[in-house]
Amino acid sequence: MVSNPYTVLPQEAYWKPAVAQSDHTFLESIYKPKFTLRKDAKIATAGSCFAQHITKQLKSKGFNVLDVEQPPLGLPEDKHSKYGFSMYSARYGNIYTARQLCQLAEEVSGQFSPEDLVWEKDGRYFDSQRPAVEPEGLDSPEEVVAHRKYHLARVKHMFQTMDVFIFTLGLTEGWVHAPTGTVYPIAPGVIAGSFDPNVHTFKNFNSREIRSSLLQFCQIVRSLRTDKKVFRVLLTVSPVPLTATASGNHILLANTYSKSCLRAVAQELRDEKSFIDYFPSYEIITNPSARSAFYQDNLRSVRPEGVEVVMSHFFSSLPPSLRRDKPADSSMEAREPSSNESSADDDNIQCEEALLEAFAFQK
Repeated sequence: MVSNPYTVLPQEAYWKPAVAQSDHTFLESIYKPKFTLRKDAKIATAGSCFAQHITKQLKSKGFNVLDVEQPPLGLPEDKHSKYGFSMYSARYGNIYTARQLCQLAEEVSGQFSPEDLVWEKDGRYFDSQRPAVEPEGLDSPEEVVAHRKYHLARVKHMFQTMDVFIFTLGLTEGWVHAPTGTVYPIAPGVIAGSFDPNVHTFKNFNSREIRSSLLQFCQIVRSLRTDKKVFRVLLTVSPVPLTATASGNHILLANTYSKSCLRAVAQELRDEKSFIDYFPSYEIITNPSARSAFYQDNLRSVRPEGVEVVMSHFFSSLPPSLRRDKPADSSMEAREPSSNESSADDDNIQCEEALLEAFAFQK
């Protein structure tokens, strides 16, 4: 006879054995996938900076990650990410907010045209929707428009052919062209363009708005797919904290709000929609039992070992034929990093939001 409902719960339901006394490099039963990710499935990736790690890891394990905007012949591989190539399945750069993702789908479908598309700096011209993909800018506004037209055509192809869409939710904060609602990946003036406080306004999206944007994105993509084949969505939440906040709150409060909103929406959609799943990269990295060991000294950038642990959880959830065993030397105690440790992989991660740190000491 069951005396109360807590006497029959599995070990992962209790904090002490599942967290406090657990091996933080491998948390049993933390991820129970709703659907199997086949190696031949056409996978599309997008999101905030942390999603670049996921893209690289999937490619390295032979998964069929789409790359619909491949780099030009002759561009060295170590320069790909500098120009927005090979980071994701298309050359859209980092997509930090759900609204930015939805806006891209609206533009691809012809429902929306972004305002103030072309930004200028020192006589060079940039795409305001992905200002970092051409770090030196282009020669003319017309060239920016032509590049974007090609980009949208390739993104449309990606939407129409993908089987699985992996999206990493990164931020709730963004900057908006107030008269039209156009959302930018970063504030005008940081990379290029001019900031006008009478036109450009700060927006901190709430959970209702984030949910609406994600569902609208899915609806638009479905409308673009002529065969009406169901695509699946795998959501993650970036464990990388905000670099800066324009909310007026302390950065810890702002970061907690942002991640809490994103995490709550991801869980709601995972529970409600059969085609949406959630992978807990956020929880694996921020797990208290790791005692921040997965972060670099800045307590923001995720160490390569942290990425390795995240992906070992992901791959271990796959069927045996696709499974990657837990690494024998995955324990973080196996080696102590130097205080300035980084890696080539870490150096190649492109993150416009990290540029905001430069303004912290200019007061």
